[in-house]
Amino acid sequence: MATRRIGIIGKGNVGNALAKGLSRLGHEVRAVGKDKAAMREAAAWGEVVLLAVPFGALDEVARDAGEALAGKTVVDVTNAIDASMNLAVGFTTSGAEELQKKLPKARVVKAFNTVFAQHMESGRLGDKPLTAFVAADDAGAKKTVMELAQGIGFDAVDAGPLKNARLLEPLAFLNIQLGYALGLSTQIGFKLLHG
Repeated sequence: MATRRIGIIGKGNVGNALAKGLSRLGHEVRAVGKDKAAMREAAAWGEVVLLAVPFGALDEVARDAGEALAGKTVVDVTNAIDASMNLAVGFTTSGAEELQKKLPKARVVKAFNTVFAQHMESGRLGDKPLTAFVAADDAGAKKTVMELAQGIGFDAVDAGPLKNARLLEPLAFLNIQLGYALGLSTQIGFKLLHG
């Protein structure tokens, strides 16, 4: 796999874990926080840009870095959950589809959101690869993200068009509910079995 320039907007647990996993593969990675100038610079520099921010920050990121994201593969890693810890959107749209509307010149991909942060660096739970579901309308962007996920250690699965983020975002919420509300801890993850 060719090395890529990967910008990550968000330096929390998710952004840091993905930065470590992608750096291990030899990719050039720049992770930035909330600084607007740094966001724009990382967005302009990266061939692939991961948005590892709270769902509520997507409007700000789209506003501040939007033009720099034109033509880029933009990976939406967010959990579409509101401040009341409920799904923020669903049924007729998804957070990722709304992001695509805000960034019409970008190639938005939904991925990595169904995995707890501590498993994102390796793509594994113990010695078992977790599934990274990857949904996008752009075939080239989807292929790139699937290759990145496989490189990290995930079992990457083509989850279809971007509208299937309507399914992946509730799946991520189920993961959170199982881990925290129902006490299974974050030492869990989804694995799609296929022959």
